[in-house]
Amino acid sequence: MQLGLVGLPQSGKTTVFNALTGSEAPLTMTGNRFEVHTAVVDVPDPRVDALAERFGSRKRTYAKVTYADIAGLSGQAGGELPGPLRNLLGQMDALVHVVRAFDNPQVPHPAGTVDPARDMAALDQELLLHDLLTVERRLARLAEERQKGARPKEDIARERALFERLHAALEAGQPLRALDFTPAEERLLAGFGLLTRKPMLVLLNIGDDDEPPALEAPFPRTRVVALRGRLEMELAQMDPDDAAYFRQEYGLTESALERVVRASYDLLERITFYTVGEKEARAWPLPRGSTALDAAAAIHTDLARGFIRAEVIHYDELMALGDWAAARAAGKIRLEGKDYRVQDGDVLLIRFAT
Repeated sequence: MQLGLVGLPQSGKTTVFNALTGSEAPLTMTGNRFEVHTAVVDVPDPRVDALAERFGSRKRTYAKVTYADIAGLSGQAGGELPGPLRNLLGQMDALVHVVRAFDNPQVPHPAGTVDPARDMAALDQELLLHDLLTVERRLARLAEERQKGARPKEDIARERALFERLHAALEAGQPLRALDFTPAEERLLAGFGLLTRKPMLVLLNIGDDDEPPALEAPFPRTRVVALRGRLEMELAQMDPDDAAYFRQEYGLTESALERVVRASYDLLERITFYTVGEKEARAWPLPRGSTALDAAAAIHTDLARGFIRAEVIHYDELMALGDWAAARAAGKIRLEGKDYRVQDGDVLLIRFAT
């Protein structure tokens, strides 16, 4: 899972990046408008730890998430974004918009006042205008193709109707993530780099002692989470025992990474299934609604190619019973076919033919 952190200048975006990844990226720009910091982190998962302890697994492998701290957005809707910035944003599974919700006289807000709703709308508008120009250019190209007879008229008409729907939404100030698309339309749009189609996690960066402002998600496929960015950055760079102590002092029950990952999984409709044995206990992320065959393919293509059945039990049930042998003796291991919809927390053993 790749998540791109974006935000207006002085929003504390890099502070949040350091809080999530434990990095020490410099908090001031080097002078380049387009600057990127990246880090790959393990997704904290106590279920992996518990499985490894129970089964004596020699290795623990957690799901991974890549965070990219991406500079270059300004909130000034000036047209299409530069190519390198557009391409990098296009690679992300979702965008994390860091919105300033803290007051600090030593770091004045570029607009003079702190207004999270205004800043959220400004960056949305910058992305929206980029998409609008992309859609308008495509509509012009479709008109040319129709005149030249380059493709069947039915194909052009179908695509034009889709892009006219996109244009109407963008003209009305509505990001494309608010629209529903068929699988065929999703495939058609995949190559156009339409950034407002991406799910958006709005991360309110509040002060150490602040309460989060009342700001709700204005569109579908958008979530709002509050985070004490500076405090969480300091905690992420501490010794784990010291961090746990201070987290308790501030009444924080989980780390910034745990909170943001959970919101991201919810936003992107991801689940986690597990495999476990003496060699390894491992977490595997999947899109919600994936099948046992999809799970087998995630593990290895050979398992999907020779798939016979999946042995399935939920993590909670397996841990309560003790191990695979006890679960089999209790008749709790289910044999599922390739069309079985994997559930979050399922522990799988794939039977396959070589």
